[in-house]
Amino acid sequence: MEYNFKEIEKKWQKRWQDDQLYKVEIDHSRPKYYVLDMFPYPSGAGLHVGHPLGYIASDVVSRYKRNKGFNVLHPMGYDAFGLPAEQYAIQTGQHPAVTTDKNIKRYGEQMSKIGFSYDWSREIRTSDPEYYKWTQWAFLEMYNSYYDTKLHKARPIAELLAQHPEWQTLTDKEREEILHRDYRLAYQAVSTVNWCEELGTVLANDEVKDGLSVRGGFPVQQRPMKQWLLRVTAYAERLQAGLDKLDWSESLKEIQRGWIGRSQGATMFFPIEGSSRKLEIFTTRADTVFGVTFMVLAPEHEWVKELTTAENSAAIEDYIAQTKKRSERERIADTRRVSGAFTGSYALNPFNGVRIPIYISDYVLAGYGTGAIMAVPAHDSRDWAFATMFKLPIIPIIECDVSEGSYDAKSGQLINSDFLTGYQVKDAIEKMFDEIQTRKIGFKKVNYRLRDAIFSRQRYWGEPFPIFYSQDGVPHALTLKDLPLELPAIDDFSPSPTGLPPLARVDGWAYETSTMPGFAGSSAYYLRYMDPHNNDALVGREANEYWRNVDLYLGGIEHATGHLIYSRYWNFFLYDIGAVCEEEPFKKLVNQGMIQGRSNFVYRIKVTNKFVSYDLKDQYDTQEIHVDVNIVKNDILDLEAFREWSPEYANAEFVTQDGRYVCGWAVEKMSKSMYNVVNPDMIVDQYGADTLRMYEMFLGPLEQSKPWDTNGIDGVHKFLRRLVRLVDMATDSQPRAEDLKILHRAIKKVSQDIETFAFNTAISASMIALNEFYEQNTTSRDVIRDFVVLVSPFAPHVGEELFQALGGRGSVCTAAYPEYCEEYLVENSFTYPVSFNGKTRFLCTFALDLSAEAIQSAVRSSEQTIKYCDGKPIKKIIFVKGKIINVVV
Repeated sequence: MEYNFKEIEKKWQKRWQDDQLYKVEIDHSRPKYYVLDMFPYPSGAGLHVGHPLGYIASDVVSRYKRNKGFNVLHPMGYDAFGLPAEQYAIQTGQHPAVTTDKNIKRYGEQMSKIGFSYDWSREIRTSDPEYYKWTQWAFLEMYNSYYDTKLHKARPIAELLAQHPEWQTLTDKEREEILHRDYRLAYQAVSTVNWCEELGTVLANDEVKDGLSVRGGFPVQQRPMKQWLLRVTAYAERLQAGLDKLDWSESLKEIQRGWIGRSQGATMFFPIEGSSRKLEIFTTRADTVFGVTFMVLAPEHEWVKELTTAENSAAIEDYIAQTKKRSERERIADTRRVSGAFTGSYALNPFNGVRIPIYISDYVLAGYGTGAIMAVPAHDSRDWAFATMFKLPIIPIIECDVSEGSYDAKSGQLINSDFLTGYQVKDAIEKMFDEIQTRKIGFKKVNYRLRDAIFSRQRYWGEPFPIFYSQDGVPHALTLKDLPLELPAIDDFSPSPTGLPPLARVDGWAYETSTMPGFAGSSAYYLRYMDPHNNDALVGREANEYWRNVDLYLGGIEHATGHLIYSRYWNFFLYDIGAVCEEEPFKKLVNQGMIQGRSNFVYRIKVTNKFVSYDLKDQYDTQEIHVDVNIVKNDILDLEAFREWSPEYANAEFVTQDGRYVCGWAVEKMSKSMYNVVNPDMIVDQYGADTLRMYEMFLGPLEQSKPWDTNGIDGVHKFLRRLVRLVDMATDSQPRAEDLKILHRAIKKVSQDIETFAFNTAISASMIALNEFYEQNTTSRDVIRDFVVLVSPFAPHVGEELFQALGGRGSVCTAAYPEYCEEYLVENSFTYPVSFNGKTRFLCTFALDLSAEAIQSAVRSSEQTIKYCDGKPIKKIIFVKGKIINVVV
């Protein structure tokens, strides 16, 4: 059989599609297994070879589980709303719906070529009104709910209103102010946001870098704006506690714990000098209060203006203006930068009345704690740097040298601490908690770094809010029967420099003019896949109780915070209101590493159009230039393709040693600007989808990042060609013991490796087994067919072709996975090294159950023994079963 991968892959992709082989329904006779890929955004550039890494891994597991008898749900869809599509629409004048649809078709074609086993009948798009109807519904449910801190779950706002009959005497506006401020899980508030005037919208922290938007590089400022938010903080404790029940990596759990930021400490109140007001702070180290030498407020703190004296107002205003250019993420991450300004006001230490100057600095955030801190420079590195810069006192409360830096240890005996002097830190903390409450200057408290999620964007291409406003500006919710509230068609998507969203320019639009952010549609998509055509619910009870939650979730580590926090919050809420049966959405989570680009370089001799090979470049003064990796093979440049690549190189000359131009190389991020993006279509066209699939899994451990390098791809392709030839050798002969040993050793290793996501070693084991089959001249059809099934999750197209050629019934995709039998690996013979006077001369194999006498007799009569004795008599034979035979002459 010829391995014509183009015909084979085209043939089976069409057959599988026509037969709807991957379409799945509820089947209570089989165990379920739900495999999910993180929602892709369909960019115009299409897929590069780095994108399918996680998809191939999830597909291998899906096919393996299907072969193992599971009812596998493996869906795919598109996160189709968002800023990139809208920016492209502004630049080109095309409606984002048009470009998004075009991009989705391109993605779908590329994924189909790779042979993924998706149930495309369940495809969803966040921009489809039939989908975002349920995003709007979930928002309304949150809007109409509050978090009951006694029951630790969401409850209807209607119940809360019944508990407060006195609210009936308030106006709608007064009542809504209370509900939005303190209760509703979806609410409006003035919040400090990352505002990008050029893009005309609020940006998330991860969309801002160095004070500029990641997309476009436009200036970003901190600005107070009225926004919709989700009260994610209400679920902070459950979000943290739930991590212990999940089969996620500890490193990922720690990232989530850090984002949630649970800390136990105390709230304390510091009187303001000359005022009846008291400044509220939260601290985890109340025992350090006698080391406080200054206070720091976040520049956005509501008291800054009130506390700033006239002579300090100019400096404070200038500092606030500078702070607006930095995102919160940058302020947290930049530990070396020290800056601030003095308000001119003082607080008083509530224990000893000492005056404490009050500063503002961007290392304190308004949204964490109270937006104010007591600074103890002797024992906090940032406080120490600030005190050193502003020449403020540094008072140690543990014996230490603070001349060169702070002493941040959380153990030791206290000094300079009034009634706490002599206490160990651990005991001092508890003593101080008691003292604070006794003196009524504070109380114990658990605090979280987690902030409520800003849930609105001043853009067009997103889910409309199902909210309208009365004349007094009070928001009112639509009902389920009004949904979906569809996005109106408009021609002008451009933002307004005043922050006015595009929807505000739509005649007759009577609803909220902001739209929901990108994460709105991706927060519950996994539930919709369970029941995508249900017109009455996000997910029906029967479907949800069968599929329950995701058994395996694969995606990038970049989603460790935002997406996973918001999805878990969303699911917790739906669980509280009885819409889903599982509290956690993702049982097991695996983060695949990144496939990095392997860049290639050519070396231009300066001020010429001559290019010198890498092995000769040190002889010339050269300029290193990125070259398209698609015209390089095994670091050898295709010279004619290079001349055709760009007009400026049309007349290029080359300096080489043997006519082969050797390129330099480096591992970098895969990027169009570095010309190291490899289109998977090219690999599929040249080697086939099965080779691409196997090679990506063979590159290295799934969780690790690794460079794309085609130097080894020929080896994988050769493996598949040899597999085809092995099938050509198949006969109806009975399996031999050695054939079964090779097969079952491979079954054991490959299945174990798939279960632990060690796909690279599973492929290595398959290659070893194939070599052994050739060495043993294996021809048993039954053995070869089982081996083909074993390999088929990695290479399904050739697997299907060979399975059919071997007389397999049905499809290889649904064939029973071969069962491992230990008995075939039990050794029944041993090959002994036969030595003469301690020197090994030859090998001899004997059955393990053969007696020592029989083995010694066989050795004595062997022609080899006669040869090496050379006429000398044998004095004795030393025999150690399963180890050695030594002939003494």
